[in-house]
Amino acid sequence: MAHSTTPALADDALAVLRDLTGRPDATFHPGQFEAIEALVARHERALVVQRTGWGKSAVYFIAALLQRRAGSGPALIVSPLLALMRDQVAAAERAGVRAAAINSANVTEWRAIEQHLADDDVDVLFVSPERLVNPRFRAEQLPTLVERCGLLVIDEAHCISDWGHDFRPDYRRIRDLITELPAGVPVLATTATANERVVADVAEQMAAGGHEVLTLRGALARESLRLGVLELGTPARRLAWLAEHLDALPGSGIVYCLTVSAAEDAAALLAKAGHRVLPYTGRTDAAEREAAEEALKRNEVKALVATSALGMGFDKPDLGFVVHLGAPSSPVAYYQQVGRAGRATPSADVLLLPGVEDRDIWHWFATNAMPTQAKADAVLGALAEADRPLSLAALEARVDIRRGPLELLLKVLAVDGAVEAVQGGWVGTGRPWTYDAERYERVAAARVAEQEAMLAYQRLGTDRAAPGEQCRMAFLTAELDDPHAAPCGRCDTCAGPWYPTDVTVPVLESARETLEHVGVPVAPRALWPTGLDTLGVLADGEPLKGKIPPGEQVAEGRVVARLTDLGWGGRLRELFASDAEGNPVDAEVPPELGRAVLRVLAGWEWEQRPVAVAWVPSLGRPRLVDTLATGVASAGRLELLGPLELSPTAEPLRGSTNSAYRVRDLWGRFSVPPTMAERLASLEGPVLLVDDLVDSRWTMTVAGRLLRQAGADSVLPLALASVG
Repeated sequence: MAHSTTPALADDALAVLRDLTGRPDATFHPGQFEAIEALVARHERALVVQRTGWGKSAVYFIAALLQRRAGSGPALIVSPLLALMRDQVAAAERAGVRAAAINSANVTEWRAIEQHLADDDVDVLFVSPERLVNPRFRAEQLPTLVERCGLLVIDEAHCISDWGHDFRPDYRRIRDLITELPAGVPVLATTATANERVVADVAEQMAAGGHEVLTLRGALARESLRLGVLELGTPARRLAWLAEHLDALPGSGIVYCLTVSAAEDAAALLAKAGHRVLPYTGRTDAAEREAAEEALKRNEVKALVATSALGMGFDKPDLGFVVHLGAPSSPVAYYQQVGRAGRATPSADVLLLPGVEDRDIWHWFATNAMPTQAKADAVLGALAEADRPLSLAALEARVDIRRGPLELLLKVLAVDGAVEAVQGGWVGTGRPWTYDAERYERVAAARVAEQEAMLAYQRLGTDRAAPGEQCRMAFLTAELDDPHAAPCGRCDTCAGPWYPTDVTVPVLESARETLEHVGVPVAPRALWPTGLDTLGVLADGEPLKGKIPPGEQVAEGRVVARLTDLGWGGRLRELFASDAEGNPVDAEVPPELGRAVLRVLAGWEWEQRPVAVAWVPSLGRPRLVDTLATGVASAGRLELLGPLELSPTAEPLRGSTNSAYRVRDLWGRFSVPPTMAERLASLEGPVLLVDDLVDSRWTMTVAGRLLRQAGADSVLPLALASVG
């Protein structure tokens, strides 16, 4: 196929750029036209590593449109986030590029989009990486798209690499996609957050089939950003600072938190202080997320208080600030998030308020991210034994893995070819699979090194910093292996603190009062998990399934707080920490926590006051549970029924597991002693059922069912903490 000569191509590309930007004087940044030329004139494979706001999307929009004008098929752009797709489709249309997207948020539009593709009315098609493993999409759409593809774009390409800070197993499918492309189809990968190790990994995958890969790497420093770190210690002081100084930050922005609970707590506190903010987390409804994004873009709110759910792809060029309540676990991830600010403004403020709880949170996420040999063997064994495809729910009932980690593991196994998603569920392929322990150990070690680097970033400018380590921007870009890393002259270590450091007493007291709030509701379980019959869990000889009868359900319960809460979370994590050998540490309920429990009871708006207390016997923390239950009974002058009876064969419960296996492990573990049953039959009123920690909610469900069956009018679960 003939292509334009370079001079003509330069003129055509510049004309499209000016349409895209709406500026008749627009010119290319260094490297932009070079990438376009490589793709359109030479049909090469290019990896572009450039800072956020450089204009990577302009490269692929212009290349896609020029390829279409030369007679090629539509560009296929693999894009990771729905927010990114919405913004990119809108940007494409402004440039006269006919764009469409296929993802989980627009299922009702798929048929119309398929018709537009058939009519050759689409220039650019965005797909989420998850679509690449969808059986129907792979069978019905992908072959035609690959056959006609005029350009393949991999956006946020660091997701391909498990060395990257945001590795996504679905992205590994792109390796196969690249090898299936017809000869001469150019490939573009773009990212702003890749160090040399990630760049090499991505380039190696792009080179599939023996192709050369052109890497275009620019300086990553962002001249508009003014970086700072303010150590304030307690969550109350950090939130008080933010409540007092949020309005002084320029424009509108994002306040990032490490956990969903922290984001929700912070948003509630800031709203109570009179700030216009909205939460944005993985628990936020999809429609509410989109509305929150639009509110921020229109400057109708001062900030979104968000988790990493608001990350790659959110596009607000005039975002004035990014504040972190707690540090991400790596400088690379931090750079990616702060890169949302100051893309089209001369200056933007970036401030990190690190927390003492950060390391615990990093550890929790890290230990839940990696597959293990035992879990992989369990999944492969269950699929091999099945005579039909297994749905996620059916597979969950056969392996001792929770839903989230199970989905992640299936994606890893699918990428390695050991399992496959088909109509009706998952099947094993029979291909051998070997757990690459050495590789995962290297990745885990890299994660630890990244955490240490993040702590070093926080120490810059102090007497604990390494010699020569001062500038924050230079440090971040050096962590990304940017050869252009140099002092910025703007950050707090180069030019001195630019932010106030004071927190006034009234605001601090108000923050403390809000964070000291106790009494988080615990919703009751209403349905038994599927698959209990396959695990031998029966009730009176019948399979246990469907709705839990109302007469066997517990009522809504309470805990003092969640382990991830900003207020009580830290103290509760210390209480439930294990010793050096990994064993539970048992002790009496601390007086401060005991008073908090009484505040929970005082604020509990139950329909009827409880009349008695029973508790779940504990192998790991018997003193803690016993003193909690007896203390509550004494303070409330409630009848002390004692503990449920523990089976003599009971062993310590394993950590977090999926619902079906947890019910199996609990079934037959407890019984109601005869003396307790006699008392329950004569009591009129609710029974408090006490435990130390609520995780899956199945312990309270199973134990509470026994109390209901023994005659309790209702059961009110009460514990010190909940997980998540």
